[in-house]
Amino acid sequence: MVNFIIKYLLIAIAVIVFAKYIDGIVIQDDNFIISLKVAIAMGFVNTFLKPVLKIISFPITILSLGLFLLVINVILVYLVSHFVTGFNVHGFVPPLLFSFGISVVSTILGWILD
Repeated sequence: MVNFIIKYLLIAIAVIVFAKYIDGIVIQDDNFIISLKVAIAMGFVNTFLKPVLKIISFPITILSLGLFLLVINVILVYLVSHFVTGFNVHGFVPPLLFSFGISVVSTILGWILD
């Protein structure tokens, strides 16, 4: 349980860092609570909604040779920005970079903490 809390606190810090360096990702007032909400929401969305979207979009993913998975990642970041107030996303590339960065940080933390 402690590793879970540490992991999401570190992911929240990564969310703030990515919001500072990626134009198009905005966290209101660099608020840590908002970034923690984003980290938890991203974890929820990636755990429960992403597998469903991958199954539904399987034919188009095959036709696009897997590139449609990038579109799914962007859609999920936009979904999180819709539900978390104070977190705004603009464009296509910024949420793509954001989701890629969060997944890399989450994977590395998973290796270390699990």
